[in-house]
Amino acid sequence: MRDIYDIHNFVHCSTSPVQHYLYYQLRDISQCLTPFQSLLFAAGLRPTPAQATAVSWILKDGMQHVGKLICSNLGARMDSEPKCWRILADVLYDLGTGLEVISPLCPHLFLEMAGLGNFAKGMAVVAARATRLPIYSSFAKEGNLSDLFAKGEAISTLFNVLGIGAGIQLASTVCSSMQGKLVVGPLLSLFHIYCVTEEMRATPVNTLNPQRTAMIVADFLKRGRIPSPADLRYQEDLLFPGRLIEEAGSVKVGRPLHNVVKPSQLHQVKEKFPEEKFILNRGTKWTDMILERNATGEDALKGWLVAAYAAEIEKTLLKTSSDPLEEAYERMVNVFSPFLSELQAKGWHTDRFLDGTGCRFAL
Repeated sequence: MRDIYDIHNFVHCSTSPVQHYLYYQLRDISQCLTPFQSLLFAAGLRPTPAQATAVSWILKDGMQHVGKLICSNLGARMDSEPKCWRILADVLYDLGTGLEVISPLCPHLFLEMAGLGNFAKGMAVVAARATRLPIYSSFAKEGNLSDLFAKGEAISTLFNVLGIGAGIQLASTVCSSMQGKLVVGPLLSLFHIYCVTEEMRATPVNTLNPQRTAMIVADFLKRGRIPSPADLRYQEDLLFPGRLIEEAGSVKVGRPLHNVVKPSQLHQVKEKFPEEKFILNRGTKWTDMILERNATGEDALKGWLVAAYAAEIEKTLLKTSSDPLEEAYERMVNVFSPFLSELQAKGWHTDRFLDGTGCRFAL
């Protein structure tokens, strides 16, 4: 168990409470085993031929747990793009519900369809819960995160009750037949996804990830100002968050080191900025940036500014040195202190950079 947590979650994070969190999870697993054992006996699982039906239902419901386990390995990506994953969670949940609704139409494939639906719903539950905290954190002021969370849960519970009432009414009228379900279900699902998308677009997340960092740098170079989280919320691409922004130097973050530079060139590339915690390698279509393992949001901002200035120098043919990165670095040094101060004043958190599962290096 310790090896699993070390490899997948904690070995690259110096601030993770390994011992305390592992102790908590071990106790949580222990208390989960007892009700599951009771469930097996209640389902009639005995060493008899009649156990086949119980096994089928266990497999169907077990697929939800498989989905949860698979999705739990994507937590770093959810930290980086909580809005995108929150929308995906609702899409998966609606998909799983839809498969369960239409499963009676295919009785010979009931187990497969119901299991796949539960698998999608299991992934959706984990993604929705994992993204809830970073989204609530963006609204929190003066440490009132628990208060926000409690109020959000109260509002959700209230409207869940109203939704149950509306569902009962629909079930006794237009959705009393399978044809009605097939018509109303997709319409309600589309409306649901639209509402969630608009909800996420209105959320001002104040942490730095590749997309938001690129947008900040592009706005700074183009207009000379630094946008606040509220300014950028409607500009974020929730469908393709990994897009390259040309005005910010077309930077790609976290590609494997061996795909960016050859081992024989690594020392030479690092020596361009020996005091910094990033490596830049300019290509024909984009600039690769790889961060050191303990790099923060400030280090990512420095590297991004250098890459953007270098692209600007090459584009305007103002190349005054053999390497545009050297001149770009000088420009970055001159503007970075006031740039960082204004950025923090606008409410951005620069103590960390959330690059998902991007690769980093250690010297």
